[in-house]
Amino acid sequence: MSGNTVTATHPHNSAACTLSRAARELGLKRGELELAVQLGIIRTVPDEGGGGRRVPRSEIDRMSSGEGFPDALPDRVKLVGTTEGADVMDVSAGRFTRLARLGLVVPVKFYLNRYRAVVWLYLAEELKRFAADEKNTSLLNDRRMPEGLRGMLDAGVDLRPRNWRGRHRGFLLRQADDPWGSAGALAAFLDPVQIAEIVPDPYERSHVNRFRPGPPASGTPGSPSSLIAERIMTADDPDEIGLLRADLTEVLAHARALRPAPRPSAERAPAPTHPEHIGSQRRPEEPEPSRGLLSWLRRRTPRTTTP
Repeated sequence: MSGNTVTATHPHNSAACTLSRAARELGLKRGELELAVQLGIIRTVPDEGGGGRRVPRSEIDRMSSGEGFPDALPDRVKLVGTTEGADVMDVSAGRFTRLARLGLVVPVKFYLNRYRAVVWLYLAEELKRFAADEKNTSLLNDRRMPEGLRGMLDAGVDLRPRNWRGRHRGFLLRQADDPWGSAGALAAFLDPVQIAEIVPDPYERSHVNRFRPGPPASGTPGSPSSLIAERIMTADDPDEIGLLRADLTEVLAHARALRPAPRPSAERAPAPTHPEHIGSQRRPEEPEPSRGLLSWLRRRTPRTTTP
């Protein structure tokens, strides 16, 4: 839809609201609105003044006119933990945890409790759909898991961190405004050693790191909570790392073609004012020789006598 069309029908649609204002108008808590943005339910645009993301007026109107508004929207972003999630699916908490470890239900968020244990959160709406699907009846009701899945659990498989990373990566890529932003989003899931291998140029790497977000749940840098969040954020599976490296390499090629990374411009020496000064005038970037070096040069330079 063109800007002219929007202005003609709804003059106020060209404006965009802060996230807090949009949350109030849509009957959501600020955290619920942010989750809706992460899930792609609500679209945002960059603030032209550099103040973060904003919600277009047209997007608020679209959500407000949706079926079941205002009650349906909070239901779409309702989060539950393991105990409540198990109740939603009518299974034991142990069965629910096994399903989550196997990647059959995918977390959308995590936080660290006061004991620094990771608490995973899930969309209640997705759990309801999983439980209502007849294909999943045996997974929910049979006394024992299928043999192949049991073997994965016995081997210690836990796909919750990887599945969360995949979901969060989609959110970061949706928020990226250009290929450099996409590069930063992909780099967020790789450790610095991997990034240095893929982006050996220090100026490019610095530019990528400008767009590289940290984990969403962390404490003071270097604290135990921060280190746990960084570990969850960083890919550790070889297949996952390989895919991220390939995607980052491809995105970087697009970014370089669109706009090279900024580099410092070389300083130019001022032109001498008189021809006789050429060769004798020190350039500004040349360091002043130390007194010790000058003394040594004087000692080494043979003296000449006037004939």
